[in-house]
Amino acid sequence: MTIRVHNDLTGKKEDFVPLRPGRVTFYLCGPTVYGRAHIGNLRTFVSFDVIRRYLRYRGHEVTFVRNVTDVDDRMIKRSQERGITIDELATQYIELFETDQRSLNILPPEVAPRATAHVPEIIGLIERLLQKGLAYEADGDVYFSIEAYPEYGQLTRQSLDEMQAGARVEVNERKRHPLDFALWKRQKPGEPAWNSPWGPGRPGWHIECSAMAMKYLGDTLDIHAGGIDLLFPHHENELAQSSGVTGKPFARYWLHGAFLNFEGEKMSKSLGNVFDLGELSRRYDPEVLRFFYLSVHYRSPLSLSDELLQSARSALERLKNLQDNLRYQVEHGALQQVTPDEADLLSRLGEYRRRFIEQMDDDFNSAAALAVIFQLTREVNLLVARGGSAELARGVLALFDEWAGVLGVLQTGPNPITDAEVEALVTRRQEARRAKNWSEADRIRDRLAAQGIVLEDTPQGVRYKRK
Repeated sequence: MTIRVHNDLTGKKEDFVPLRPGRVTFYLCGPTVYGRAHIGNLRTFVSFDVIRRYLRYRGHEVTFVRNVTDVDDRMIKRSQERGITIDELATQYIELFETDQRSLNILPPEVAPRATAHVPEIIGLIERLLQKGLAYEADGDVYFSIEAYPEYGQLTRQSLDEMQAGARVEVNERKRHPLDFALWKRQKPGEPAWNSPWGPGRPGWHIECSAMAMKYLGDTLDIHAGGIDLLFPHHENELAQSSGVTGKPFARYWLHGAFLNFEGEKMSKSLGNVFDLGELSRRYDPEVLRFFYLSVHYRSPLSLSDELLQSARSALERLKNLQDNLRYQVEHGALQQVTPDEADLLSRLGEYRRRFIEQMDDDFNSAAALAVIFQLTREVNLLVARGGSAELARGVLALFDEWAGVLGVLQTGPNPITDAEVEALVTRRQEARRAKNWSEADRIRDRLAAQGIVLEDTPQGVRYKRK
C-alpha cells in the first residue's frame, strides 16, 4: 500500500515518494510567541503530529523541524507594553507553548530553531538573493522582487492581479511592486536590531523559515506544512525566495490544515473568539480535545461547541472502557477458553489493521481510521459481555496500542523520549548556553529531567543517562 497525500502545490492527491527512500524531511511552521497559542492554532500542531507519527509507523525515518518566530511587530509592541525584553516575552510564551504540546501529547521536534538564533544564516540568504537579482535594497530595507521571479504564484495558482486583489497590501513607496515583501527591515526607534550589510535591523517574517528549513533539512524538503492561513502570503513567499535562490524545488509536498471555527467564524485573536488550552482544560481533559481534532479530516474545517466536545468525551470514554475491560480479562480470564467467535475475531485482527492503514494512507484520514476502531470496538464489546478470554484481550489490546501510538490518544502512559529527541534537546541547550540564554538552557535541562534524563557537563561535552 502507498501513502497518498493532497499536495497543495499541484492541487491533487499524489503518491508520497520521499526524496530519499525511507527518510522524510518535514518542516512545520511553528508559533509566533507574542501570546499563548489558542486551540485553533493547536489543531494544526496535533494534525501534523499525527502525520509525523504515521510516517514513522509506516517505516519512515522522519526528521521533524518546527520553528519559533521570536521577533516581529506584535512581539515588539507586546514587550514594550509590558516593560520586558523581547527575549523575556519569547521565553515565557515558548514555555507555555511547550506545556500545551505536552498536555496534548504532541511529540517534541528533532529541532526547534528560534529565528533570532539564526540571523547570520538569514543575512547570508538575503545576500545570495541580492546577488541573483531577486532582491533589492531601499534605504536600509531589503525586499524580494516578485517580478524578478516569473514563477511567483505557483503555490496559490493565481495571477499577480488576483493575489493583489485578495491581499492586505502595505502601502510603501520604496517597494517596486505592491506584493514585494520585506527580507530585512531597518531598525525603528526602540526596536531590537542586529547588524547587517544594510545597517541595523531585523529579519522579515518569510525569510526566517527559509533559512532555518534549509539549514536543518537541505535545499529541498519532502514536506512543508502549516495552517491554511499561511498558504498566502507566507508559504508563497517562502517558496519563491527559496526556489529562486537555489534553482531547486523547495518542498515536494505542501500540506495545510483547516481552521477551527467557533459559531461559524474562524477562530482568531483579532475577532476575540479564542480560547487557550488552560481555559478549556478546566472543563475538558486535553486528550478529549485531541480526540475531537482527529474526528474530522485535517483538511476539513471543524466547528467548536460544547455539544461536540461532550460527544467526543463520550466516544473516547467508550474506547477507554473497553481497554479497561480487556485489561481485566487479561488478569482474570486466563482460564477462559477461546470460543469459536473469539477465534474468528482473532483471525481477523490483521484485516482491521489493514483497514486502519488503508484509511490513514488516504491523506492521513484520521476520522475514517477512528471509524475502523469503533467498528472493532462494537464487535469486541459483544464478546466481552459474555466473559471473554485473556487471549482475545491481549490481541485487541496490542492492536489498540499500535493505533494509540499513531493517534496519540488511548495511550497507557507517556511516550518515552527517544535518543534522537534527547540529543536534539541537548543541542538546543548548548546553543542557548553559547548565546548566554541561561533561562532557556535551564528550562531544557528541567524538561529532560522530567523525562528521567540526567545531564552531565564534562570537558569532553555533554553526556546524558536515563534514571
